[in-house]
Amino acid sequence: MIKIYKYIYVEAKAAGTFRSSEHRELIDKYSEEGWRFITAIPTVFSGYGLIRQFDLIFEKEI
Repeated sequence: MIKIYKYIYVEAKAAGTFRSSEHRELIDKYSEEGWRFITAIPTVFSGYGLIRQFDLIFEKEI
């Protein structure tokens, strides 16, 4: 049997290098809704290479 998954991408802001707890709150929120956290992909950087924003990737079997 083939498993099919749905994916969502949730933007989260970072305070430099994961000093913010926003990502933890988002991961907890979506996992309570049945989503599984897969990874975080940096999407916006400062001029010094610090992560400013990233996408949290979640999946759910459909």
